Amino acid sequence: MSDRWALPPLSVGEFAPEFFAPTRANPAFHFNTVAGRYVLLGLMPRDTAAEAEAAAALDQIRAQLNDRHVCGMMISPQGDFADVPPDVVPGVRWFLDPDRKVAALFGSEPGWWLLDPTLRVMASLPLKETQAMLRHVASLPPVSMHAGAPLIAPVLVVPRVFEPEFCRKLIAYYDAQGGQRSGVMRDIGGRTVGVLDGMKSRRDVNVTDPELKNAILTGLDRNLGGMIRRAFHFNPTRLERYLIACYDAGEGGFFRPHRDNLSMATAHRKFAVSINLNAEEFEGGDLRFPEFGPRTYRPPTGGAVVFCCSLLHEATPVTRGRRYAVLPFLYDAAGEVIRQRNIDKLDTGPALRLDTR
Repeated sequence: MSDRWALPPLSVGEFAPEFFAPTRANPAFHFNTVAGRYVLLGLMPRDTAAEAEAAAALDQIRAQLNDRHVCGMMISPQGDFADVPPDVVPGVRWFLDPDRKVAALFGSEPGWWLLDPTLRVMASLPLKETQAMLRHVASLPPVSMHAGAPLIAPVLVVPRVFEPEFCRKLIAYYDAQGGQRSGVMRDIGGRTVGVLDGMKSRRDVNVTDPELKNAILTGLDRNLGGMIRRAFHFNPTRLERYLIACYDAGEGGFFRPHRDNLSMATAHRKFAVSINLNAEEFEGGDLRFPEFGPRTYRPPTGGAVVFCCSLLHEATPVTRGRRYAVLPFLYDAAGEVIRQRNIDKLDTGPALRLDTR
């Protein structure tokens, strides 16, 4: 939950509060992962008939509610999904909020909140003005133009971090080791656990060879560290994981939109680095930052994309060939304090296998 309890009601331009709440598909859905499209958030009344009436009204904007342009997120005070209208996928999903904690974060009575693709408030109206809100939604511009001008993600593209010969050496190391299926990190029961689900299709190899690890570290330090300090005014002094990843078109390689620092055991991460090892040998597999439009980013072979771990991002599906990449995380002394504080919360056992998110 956010810390907004004592603040006045949200105003236009302010970020919507972050929260976790149960959906039919996820017992602890993180709301901030829906960024990248307009969001119509409905705070529903306790009266089930009024709730059903509000849900039915959304049929008027069914064409817009396609998850690409707009998604509807309905917050119900009921205690059981049997008592709320069904999800309509794509387009409308329901959260349970029986204790009204989520509603309290918004500081309002039942009504509508319209959020932009970065989850900042565009408008809010009480439930009695549903038709006015629906007209507003129907008139929204394309997602890519919500700011009135095309957007560029605040990322850094740096060529020539690794030499081509070293990239080939890393690919050979991966192929000799053979990758293992890669999961995601989630907080479950007060611990951060690895989870295998439909969020990602990728295989990884952890580099253990001391010579290769030293060469990776040297390349990052000499060829990337200075650019990070110049562009972001941040001095990376710690590196997490020497990892080579492979997104294979044969397995539909992808990673759905996510943020890299939402769990207890990943909260120390400051910047993510994605270094392509064979950029000319695959199609698809680019990086996209949905909060900043549809543009994709692909560094050249040996080049890196660097971005803040709090940015929502995805690896688009590889449609031909294999994409090999080195994917470290960077942090500093302050991040190390956070890592040490949470290190005992990391579950190192086998990854859990869950249904598709």
